[in-house]
Amino acid sequence: MSQSSSTLAVPTTGPTPRHVAIIMDGNGRWATQRHLPRTAGHIRGVQAVRRVVEACGRRGVEYLTLFAFSSENWRRPAQEVSLLMRLFVRTLEKEVGRLVEQGVRLRVVGDLSAFDEKLRRLILAAEERTADQSALTLTIAANYGGRWDILQAIRALWAAHPELISQPDKMDEAMLEPWLAMAYAPEPDLFIRTGGEQRISNFLIWQLAYTELYFTDCYWPDFKAQDIDAAFAWYRGRERRFGRTSAQLAARS
Repeated sequence: MSQSSSTLAVPTTGPTPRHVAIIMDGNGRWATQRHLPRTAGHIRGVQAVRRVVEACGRRGVEYLTLFAFSSENWRRPAQEVSLLMRLFVRTLEKEVGRLVEQGVRLRVVGDLSAFDEKLRRLILAAEERTADQSALTLTIAANYGGRWDILQAIRALWAAHPELISQPDKMDEAMLEPWLAMAYAPEPDLFIRTGGEQRISNFLIWQLAYTELYFTDCYWPDFKAQDIDAAFAWYRGRERRFGRTSAQLAARS
């Protein structure tokens, strides 16, 4: 089921973000600072994923989306890309049981056709094994790009409704939304990027239209529960207007 867009309706919000989206940045720089190969940072980053999944579950977050591998990351050195693929396989093999114990449903979004058959099978098996879990929906964005997402959604919409190709004026936002990769989730309330960079890097560019953007210098391998709490505290201080005025918000309270 498609979720209503924040540009069309005002979503319900609360002190705890319902949906948190994270760019897990800084693995390589974390390793370089310690005179370790960049791959060591990615390996340590998996431990941070475990911590954050557990912390978000305990704090009542319903959806957690992690940017694991962008469509642009193929430009990295071949050795690093190969390690990331092996790490993805190893993590799926080892972590699914833990997710089931925690009541976590796993979903993977992105252009999975670029991955080898073994990885695609593991992804499908993990999604099927966790399909009945409901405590937290963990989405891994892999070979994902926001522009790819919008383009594939338009193609899928046109395939389902070819009449729109010759009548584009009849296409609206509500018609496109169900075809986006994360149509099953509400738009993120809070976006977090670790590692000091301050950009969204082609991540969920449709869905982040009204998301609060939080940036931290902390490298991803060092990110812990207290860092989640700091981000949530910052979030609670934000005034989420969605096009309204502060006076309108005050009148409603």
